[in-house]
Formats: sequence, structure tokens, C-alpha cells
Amino acid sequence: MANTHENKGSCLCGAVKVSASQASDAMGACHCSMCRNWGGGPFLTLDCGTDVEFDGEEMIGVYSSSDWAERGFCKQCGSHLFYRLKPTGQLIMSAGIFDQKTNFDFDHQIFIDEKPEHYAFVNQTENMTGAEVFAKYAPPE
Repeated sequence: MANTHENKGSCLCGAVKVSASQASDAMGACHCSMCRNWGGGPFLTLDCGTDVEFDGEEMIGVYSSSDWAERGFCKQCGSHLFYRLKPTGQLIMSAGIFDQKTNFDFDHQIFIDEKPEHYAFVNQTENMTGAEVFAKYAPPE
């Protein structure tokens, strides 16, 4: 089970500041085609739950990328901030925006079946296919 702690950070230009009181120290990578299209590679993330405060919220743009989730970014510098699940408000935050850059435990990868062959991580992680992710986390219809 991952530990949680308060973690603070900001976007590249500093217009949006983030304080996540229950940030996980378990870092993951999403290899889905949407994340790779959004950022040019895998999306490295921390699960921050729903207890996240934003300073500069007016600078956050939100794109509804699917029926179940939306993506947030800084309108000024374009930094990727979060992936938010619409039904619960759970925020999966970009690991790179946080001041604490060390001591994350890279322990899981999702949509591993969509990962292209031109990159690979050496860490031993829990790997889940897209079907496994939806079976575990998708809200019942």
C-alpha cells in the first residue's frame, strides 16, 4: 500500500500552484494513446485523491477527453496538471509538477498493451492492460 503525504508544486510558469494533502508516493505511467497524444510520451502520475487545492484556478483550462475523464492544463504555459475522473473527482496529477522530485516509488503502469515498442522502463512494476484498468476502476453502468 502506498504512503500519502502533502505535496506542493506548480506549473512551469508558476501561474497555477497546487497543494495535494493526500498525494500518493506511488508513481505510475499511463501509456494510453490519449496520454501519449496529449504529452508526446507516457503520462507519469501520482494519485492525489480529491483533496487538492489550486491557487490560480482561473488559469486552469479543462478539456473533456472522454465520457469519464477530463484533463487540466495551465492556460498560460500549457503544463499538464491533471487527469480528473468525472464520477468521483479523483485527481491523477502530473508527477513532474511537484516540488518533491525524489522518493516516488515507480510501481505501476497502465494501458501497457498500448505502449509502443520504442521505449521501455527498467523498473519492475505492476502492469495492467486497458481492459484490466476498466474492469477494476470503471464505474458500473
